[in-house]
Amino acid sequence: MLKTPNLIWLRSFEYAARYMSFTAAAKELGITQTALSLHVRSLEAQLGCKLFTRAARNLSLTEVGQAYAFSIRRALGEIDLSTTSLFGANHLQEVTVRVPISTATLFLAHKLPEFTRNHPEVSVRLVSNIWAESAGHENVDVELRLGLGDWEDLPAKKISEESIVLIAAKSRSRQTLSFAELSKEPLIQILGFQDMWQRYLSNFGVQRAEGASSYSVDTTIAAVDIAAAGGGYAVVLERFAHTAIETGRSIAIVGDAVPIEQSHFLVRGQTSNAAAKRQFETWLESTFA
Repeated sequence: MLKTPNLIWLRSFEYAARYMSFTAAAKELGITQTALSLHVRSLEAQLGCKLFTRAARNLSLTEVGQAYAFSIRRALGEIDLSTTSLFGANHLQEVTVRVPISTATLFLAHKLPEFTRNHPEVSVRLVSNIWAESAGHENVDVELRLGLGDWEDLPAKKISEESIVLIAAKSRSRQTLSFAELSKEPLIQILGFQDMWQRYLSNFGVQRAEGASSYSVDTTIAAVDIAAAGGGYAVVLERFAHTAIETGRSIAIVGDAVPIEQSHFLVRGQTSNAAAKRQFETWLESTFA
């Protein structure tokens, strides 16, 4: 029977899997990179299985490593939370979560009650921003970003696959609209995602017509509300469109979904409440999967 691995090895493995970097994980744990690497190799030797695929400047989990990391993260989170709840001075832990404003409004806020029901010992402080790159990292336990994951010196873990859809006012959803007719309609452009219209139309072999009346807004929330009011058509993330419809916004999806490269990523934050942070990140991964 296989002996339970050393807890220190498991924690080192979980941090390395979270940050996809031995250097960043070692810094977070306050140990040397050499020590953390030794912990992971010792764990792999005991298990008789590789958990990481190592290449020059690239670290990735094997399939069994991905499954094991999820289980270990959940188990360590339960241990930390149980310890804090039984022996800590303050039984309620707060985790500060920063997310893009449209993700907060059109997806995450409607899922949070599920987390609270399952983890009543954790208090969630949700803060949002429009432009993630302009925000600092102070006093944030968990940070979620939407993009390509190419933020310099900032370890990021992809947790979603995204698609975009065409939306319009619900009253227009029964109309059959050709792409030629669409070029004459008001188009709603979301700043920061200027390529979404071109990406959507080119998937169907259509070029965006110049001169079409349009709006420019800085959030998907505004785009959804303009579309709901009959102000035109918008291309938005499919998960946002479904949430908007489920929560009563008067819009309809009027075009097929098109996959995009942008995804939601977990980026490295502080660990003032490591247990609550781990629980919330694990829940986020399963919610976005």
